[in-house]
Amino acid sequence: MTIVGICGSPRKQATDYVLREALSMLEEKGFETEFFGVRGKDISPCKHCDYCLREKKCIVQDDMYEVYPMLTEAQGIIMATPVYNGGLSAQLKAIMDRCRALGAVDFDFLRYKVGMAIAVGGDRMGGQELAIQQIMTFYILTGAVPVSGGAFGANLGGTFWSQDTLDGVKEDEQGFRSLRKTVKRFSAFLEKFEVQK
Repeated sequence: MTIVGICGSPRKQATDYVLREALSMLEEKGFETEFFGVRGKDISPCKHCDYCLREKKCIVQDDMYEVYPMLTEAQGIIMATPVYNGGLSAQLKAIMDRCRALGAVDFDFLRYKVGMAIAVGGDRMGGQELAIQQIMTFYILTGAVPVSGGAFGANLGGTFWSQDTLDGVKEDEQGFRSLRKTVKRFSAFLEKFEVQK
């Protein structure tokens, strides 16, 4: 089974690091992984022009065309975002919105796939759970199965306090505890779904 990790940070810092750690944990469990980062990529916001509804493809020819096949072929999806103004990054939101073109081709393009979320904030309580809720809402609306880490430490997913530094996120033991719990449940869901196919 393939898992795609999408990093919504325009910098190669804390969010990039944490997502790669999550993918490494999953590789140790035997999953294949792919990484896509928005850093240095050209991804425009959705114009909501309805071209995709008519032509079954997005009118904007940019780096989203790297993301589309990754999402359609993956069984699991991890979206990771830095926290900007108490929510997710504009870059990750653009990716979500541009998936309208995938829905125009196949309404069920994410149905029954398993999704988890990671948020990295500069403050301990800087909006990580609000950012994750936005990712979970995307999963719910597209028919994906959102998976959290569960109660007692990872309620909605992997939440990190970076203190605005890469070293800060590396030292965040509570953050890594939430990540390990979330990865454990995420992989269990993937394995359960695979058995039932």
